[in-house]
Amino acid sequence: MSQPLLSEFDLHLFAQGTHYRLYEKLGAHVTSIDGQAGTNFAVWVPNARQVSVIGDFNDWKADVHRLHSLGSTGIWNLFIPGIGSGTLYKYAIESQHQNYRVDKADPFGFASEIRPQTASKVWDISGYGWGDQDWMAARPGFQPHHAPIAIYEVHPGSWRRVPEEGNRWQTYRELASQLAEYVHQNGYTHVEFLPISEHPFDGSWGYQTVGYFAPTSRFGTPRDFMSLVDTLHQHGIGVILDWVPAHFPRDEQGLAYFDGTHLYEHADPRQGEQRDWGTYVFNYGRREVSNFLISNALFWFDKYHIDGLRVDAVASMLYLNYSRKEGEWIPNEFGGPENLQAISFLRRFNEQVNAEYPGVMTIAEESTAWPMVSRPVEIGGLGFGFKWDMGWMHDTLGYMSQDPIHRKYHQNQMTFRQTYAFTENFALPLSHDEVVYGKGSLLGKMPGDEWQKFANLRLLLGWMYAQPGKKLLFMGGEFGQWREWNHDTSLDWHLLQYPRHLGLQRWVRDLNTTYRAERALHQLDCDANGFEWIDCNDVEQSTFSLLRKGAAPTDRILIACNFTPVPRYNYRVGVPRGGHWQEILNSDATLYGGSGQGNIGGLTAAPISCFGRSHSLNLTLPPLALVAFKPATESLPLTRDSADVG
Repeated sequence: MSQPLLSEFDLHLFAQGTHYRLYEKLGAHVTSIDGQAGTNFAVWVPNARQVSVIGDFNDWKADVHRLHSLGSTGIWNLFIPGIGSGTLYKYAIESQHQNYRVDKADPFGFASEIRPQTASKVWDISGYGWGDQDWMAARPGFQPHHAPIAIYEVHPGSWRRVPEEGNRWQTYRELASQLAEYVHQNGYTHVEFLPISEHPFDGSWGYQTVGYFAPTSRFGTPRDFMSLVDTLHQHGIGVILDWVPAHFPRDEQGLAYFDGTHLYEHADPRQGEQRDWGTYVFNYGRREVSNFLISNALFWFDKYHIDGLRVDAVASMLYLNYSRKEGEWIPNEFGGPENLQAISFLRRFNEQVNAEYPGVMTIAEESTAWPMVSRPVEIGGLGFGFKWDMGWMHDTLGYMSQDPIHRKYHQNQMTFRQTYAFTENFALPLSHDEVVYGKGSLLGKMPGDEWQKFANLRLLLGWMYAQPGKKLLFMGGEFGQWREWNHDTSLDWHLLQYPRHLGLQRWVRDLNTTYRAERALHQLDCDANGFEWIDCNDVEQSTFSLLRKGAAPTDRILIACNFTPVPRYNYRVGVPRGGHWQEILNSDATLYGGSGQGNIGGLTAAPISCFGRSHSLNLTLPPLALVAFKPATESLPLTRDSADVG
């Protein structure tokens, strides 16, 4: 006799599509009923004729443990005594349609077999002894828009392997000890993991998810992944996961054609297939499907203490005609290409996350000009905290790939961003997507001889930290990986024995440290008052100078860049105050592998008008370099220059 753990209220919320703790009811839950220890199984299969749990415990026979239908809800349920954590299982589904039969992994399963095996594992995810109480207590008060956010993007399977043991992956616990220390030492605030949800194909990097509630078994158990998050938190590092609600793969054990019908996806391929990726598109208009996804998002915040979700491929969700030719898509009810159901889903997702987990982040990878992606739902936005600035990335890499002699013809690629920089809350990504598929590494994209390549890369990274917006850098970029990223091998850590690679790593560490320490570099990242050009029109010399500002009038940082290999001496730049200006960053310092040119630690502003300001500095701009200056605390008060009223 089935003894369902789902109450009538649970079923009511599920039917409404508003059961946001659905992961506590569906799936396999280790529990006790009437004094008997066992596991309760519950799965949504509305078009099934019969559903059974199969596993080693019944020799994978579909006629032994049959689930019971809970009426019109489509949920099937069974408690089986004697089954505990580690038990392999699937659902054997017999459909009402055409006698279709299939064995499926559990959509709500907490753990899985390691590929190529495909069964789910019963797993009790309760009882982990978290040690991040201080982090979690402080998190609700975190204000990400005003905080320094420097993200280290990581693929856990290739960050650091164990070559002496057959080039195996590191486990979650091995990563915990090494990654947390490395990220802390190098000044990052967050780690962002490429999707760790269970996926069948290594080459998808996790972006074709099968087990939405299961950390991949490649690196250990759910508790091991909790330990990784816990360790990062105890080192003061936030954790962001890439999350993929846009599409899912066709693998038979997964969500595709789940009960002999297109349950999770649209039936019409013009809506339900993403042909570029060979995947299916979620049917966001089905309440139970959107409920599944929102429940999954909240699950990672709840059970794994995750601090943010970066939502992949948002553009493909927003547009019905995304990457489709005429006749390959169906317009919405008003005749347009906007996916109204996906828009509604994304708004609900962000509303629920913000309501239940203050202080966490949602970040959209959205590559179009869709308006108000990172604006509140109540004023018509999608509700994300941040949006990746893909335009900045493309323009900047395009400019940097030019030989310096030609850069004067492309000055607008570096200035165009300021026409839209504050229309969204942006994060600036130099992500994994830019170092695969023949694009080469960041270092490999840079022009010139070896010295110039390193100087250009230091300048590129310095430019990113000079711009308004949060920062993201994919692993390996911080020390100058020569090779394009390969998910099957470790990063080339041996390069750090060479001074130029070690110098680049030191530069990134000092960028992160300065970015975190100086309010002017992060406090108004999402506010136009935080940025001001001094001069962006020196086309012939390919130089730029700008001010970054904090909320307090005393928080000012001057940044000047020279994008040619020709040093610029006696280069006068206007500043908003007199007194001494300390040189706090210089990418040409010998410590970083530069030529050692600069401004002897700082300069005193002269009362000489320049660029509309009453004072100016007479700089040395080193070749292919960025320098940054901060007014000394004993400097004179700010003058009332019209150009610096922020």
